[in-house]
Amino acid sequence: MMTQQTNHRRSAGNLIDDGADEAALLTRVRRGDEAACEDFVRRYGGQLLAVARRFLRCEQDASDAVQEAFLSAFRSIQGFAGNSRIGTWLHRIVVNACLMKLRSAKSRPTTSIQNLLPTFDETGHHARRVSAWDAPPPERMLAAELRARVRATIDDLPEPYRVVLLLRDIEELDTQETAERLAISPAAVKVRLHRARQALRTLLEPLFVADGERSLSVR
Repeated sequence: MMTQQTNHRRSAGNLIDDGADEAALLTRVRRGDEAACEDFVRRYGGQLLAVARRFLRCEQDASDAVQEAFLSAFRSIQGFAGNSRIGTWLHRIVVNACLMKLRSAKSRPTTSIQNLLPTFDETGHHARRVSAWDAPPPERMLAAELRARVRATIDDLPEPYRVVLLLRDIEELDTQETAERLAISPAAVKVRLHRARQALRTLLEPLFVADGERSLSVR
């Protein structure tokens, strides 16, 4: 019991220390401290680049989006109210920068995912057998090779479905916020997400084979 209380106090103390450190850095950046601005970029650059890489297939585009995100952050940092952690605030900015890049990119031919969606016969039953979705062991889901395969499969989805899946299931935005980011209705978000998950399941299903039965857990 004492150990749990001690650990809880240490965790709370770390949060306070981190918050005080962020506040001090923010104050210095607002004053135009050049060293603080460099520290700001070093501290948050890695996590922003990881986010950008999820949205943008080109490494240069991802780097450009991060640079644009930092420029936007520095321009608006005086107005940052501090109602969230700096990392959370920057995450929203870099996601917006990525979405802007995707909108401005030349349109690619839109491919259909219709053949990846469930089909039904005249009785309303599935036209093809649907395999059980038993969750694979956690260690398999955490395997680096498997994560890479899942990521590559997500990248193969048509852009409208890929972006919705990233925003909702990877970046964990809610339906309303996703709709606002994409300038579409919440209903459209739900439809695209549902179809994206179905398509992803169809594409990934062959990866999960246990006892002769294919199984998959997405999400």
